[in-house]
Amino acid sequence: MKDNKMLNYIKEVLKNMPAGWLSTTTHRLDIYDEKLAKTQFLDQFEALHNDNNSESSALNALPTAYDYIRLGHPLSCVLEWSIAKENNLKAENVISFASKTVPVLAVLRKNLLDNRNTQILYTGELPNFFDADVIKNIYGYHFDLKHIENKEAIPAFNGSTVLISKEEKFGAIDIPNGVDFFISLHGDLGSVLFTNGEKNESYISDIQHVRRRETIAMTPADSLSALKTLVAQSPIETTESNIEADKKAVLDSIKTITNSSTKPLVASSGLSIQYAILMGLIHDAVEKHKGKAIKIIVPPNCYGGTNDQARRVAACIDNVEIVDLLVDGDNDMVQSIDTVLAQIANEDAVPYIIAEIPTNPRVEVPNLIDLKNVLSQERKTAAGTIAIDPVFILDQTFCPNVHFLGEEDILASVRTISFASGSKFPSGGQCTAGYCVGNKKTGALMEKIALHLDLCDNEATALQYEILAKQLPSMNQRIVDAYKNTRDFVNFIKATLPEAKINFVSEALAEQGFTPSVFSLDLPTKGNTNEEKEAHKRDLNLKLINLMITEIPNESKFCVSYGQLKGCYWTIPATSTQGTTKEGDKDYIVRASLSPNMDLELHKKVFLKFVENM
Repeated sequence: MKDNKMLNYIKEVLKNMPAGWLSTTTHRLDIYDEKLAKTQFLDQFEALHNDNNSESSALNALPTAYDYIRLGHPLSCVLEWSIAKENNLKAENVISFASKTVPVLAVLRKNLLDNRNTQILYTGELPNFFDADVIKNIYGYHFDLKHIENKEAIPAFNGSTVLISKEEKFGAIDIPNGVDFFISLHGDLGSVLFTNGEKNESYISDIQHVRRRETIAMTPADSLSALKTLVAQSPIETTESNIEADKKAVLDSIKTITNSSTKPLVASSGLSIQYAILMGLIHDAVEKHKGKAIKIIVPPNCYGGTNDQARRVAACIDNVEIVDLLVDGDNDMVQSIDTVLAQIANEDAVPYIIAEIPTNPRVEVPNLIDLKNVLSQERKTAAGTIAIDPVFILDQTFCPNVHFLGEEDILASVRTISFASGSKFPSGGQCTAGYCVGNKKTGALMEKIALHLDLCDNEATALQYEILAKQLPSMNQRIVDAYKNTRDFVNFIKATLPEAKINFVSEALAEQGFTPSVFSLDLPTKGNTNEEKEAHKRDLNLKLINLMITEIPNESKFCVSYGQLKGCYWTIPATSTQGTTKEGDKDYIVRASLSPNMDLELHKKVFLKFVENM
């Protein structure tokens, strides 16, 4: 029986929802309690439903839902809540995905680590990108795969039973007895995973974490389409798009921006493309270097998602290990790479290096000639044979305009793959789609990466391509203009608060083309002990951010972002981007990112007010 009251309420919510529910890719940290991240939004939304309150002001006052749009966002949360209501389930038992493959991989990952068997049943046809052999042989997952004609004829099984079915509508689902996880596929919109029964609720957090790190939730636009079909109780309508033209424009723009002649790949998020890179490279190593250890070399204090994802991949595959790469502060990236590569060469292992240039959050750039030389150096194994040369996986999110990949560029002779988070400069914060591109030495690797992007059903959506097609042509100019604002603001802070330590590129690096619009600020502190000094600094960090967002609410935001079209975003990396980083490697400093379009003089005025009241 349909819950007409609920459906009518959702209809009103969709009429009155804040514009940001559809367009915002970042989350406001001032209305975000991480401990309650997965419950607070829906608890308060449920209260509004009980009061039949769908007023815009009430919806706008709801706290941040989950985080970014990877783990979840308002519209995906409302969709899951609505479907749960239709099926008399808890909202957390319903999890939407932009991908149709990753929900299956999420269950398989949990069962691999728990040493539990899985049978995957499906009606009709599986998506043609679901490659069971690759999932078994490269991802290391174990399962039985069976086609069934009748959903009611579920074979008994000692382990988890996953049932995959294509569905025309969103809403009520009949989950047969014996099914632990029901996955409904919904065309271009993605999929919905139902966790069935109390015994399987321990999977929920792990499934959500896979969605956070290896894919994204169903996008805001697609969640809205799903909610509209749910309210109308009608089949999914196919919408017209110019995806072929938009995709061509995006790929052409990326080639121009990166000075690369190879075909780029575009994914639903930065972490989606990074996952495809890692699995593609592992696939290549398994085939070409059979039996050899694979070492993923990653800075321990880099962006939390990158760090966490690499370690999660290593946890699932026996011969993959993480090696820490120390890059910031007193550590020199080039020297650290040299040390690590010498060790890995000695072991005759396969080296894959992930590094950000500039680094985050300390905005440091290594000597590029030295970097090229250390990556190009021929090394020997303990047995005296030539060691496997590294692949350099370069996170260019902070400076996507710098050329590394062209035939005359600095890393032309090193196997290099560059990637960037699309929620930053590429889209100006309007979508999460990320991309990667390689130099001429990576042709075979890029084919493997494309295979895994396809297998995981993580390619960018039609709307994401449309947004990138619109925003990429202006990206390089926006980078120039935002850098000018940032350099001006940094110089002002140096003059106003000379005791502060600012991490930003030098004028000499800017001349080389490294023109980020983000800097980090280590505020001067006081106290009798190190603990007192640290506590005082952390207090000052929050005072500065709160003053900025209070005095300039239309421009200054307490958010994690970079490359946005307008305004100024503030964060503390240790409590946001470094969320899963080890405590000792976190940076309790302020990070600010400026845009090309902002009231710089007002920001200076408010910062001066902060200094005067320190």
